[in-house]
Amino acid sequence: MEELLKKRRTLQETMNFMAALSAGIEPILGRGANSMTMSAGRNLGRKFSEGARHTDDLLEAIEEVRRILVANSCLWGFEPFKPVDQHELVSVTENGARQVSLVFRDCMIRQALFRFGHPQQGSLCNMMYGFFAGALESIMGKKASLEIKHAGENACLKVLTVEA
Repeated sequence: MEELLKKRRTLQETMNFMAALSAGIEPILGRGANSMTMSAGRNLGRKFSEGARHTDDLLEAIEEVRRILVANSCLWGFEPFKPVDQHELVSVTENGARQVSLVFRDCMIRQALFRFGHPQQGSLCNMMYGFFAGALESIMGKKASLEIKHAGENACLKVLTVEA
């Protein structure tokens, strides 16, 4: 456990550096910064999930993403969330896409942004979006997106959508 905490501290220091970089590139590149970090996250998600188990089940795919993150010393505390007005964890949209809400409680990116004093929902948050999209595309073989519904101090709520 001590080794895992040591790796987490090292990764968190790197994330703090990334937050500082983000603060510098966003004003210069504008919206291009978000595209750049999303693309980098997507590539990382694909790379990390190269040997992942393939599945068509969205909840199983989320668990595979969690396994991949832990295997790479990335401790993001998240879990599926069922809104009160929804009967199941996974819902289906009109066009057949599957969606699940995810609550992120322990997010290295959010912690780095707060430590640096940089606002949420910028380029580093888009890197996480890219990571999830890339990993799920590898695991499920379908396009995926992660939309931020709420970015808060204690947790963020996001909606993960996988196309039909």
